[in-house]
Amino acid sequence: MSGSKSVDKATRVQERKRLRNRVLRGRTRTILRQARQSVVSGEADNAQKATGKAVSTLDRAVTKGLYHRNKASRLKSRLVRQANAVGASQPS
Repeated sequence: MSGSKSVDKATRVQERKRLRNRVLRGRTRTILRQARQSVVSGEADNAQKATGKAVSTLDRAVTKGLYHRNKASRLKSRLVRQANAVGASQPS
């Protein structure tokens, strides 16, 4: 323990934020993984639904300060491009 009350409080706040971010990061990674798996499976409508959910989750993570907006944009761009490729390869 430090000798300063403000340092002790800052440490407690940082720990709470770290735990909250850990949960959000894990949830975001899980949804991204599920979206990538649905794209790889080749089912166009499932891939589109999962991609939409992943994009929404990434946007939420950016507003929470979990990811930088450029990183989220890069991840969304890659995922949407893959999902669109699956949709184009499927006969309508």
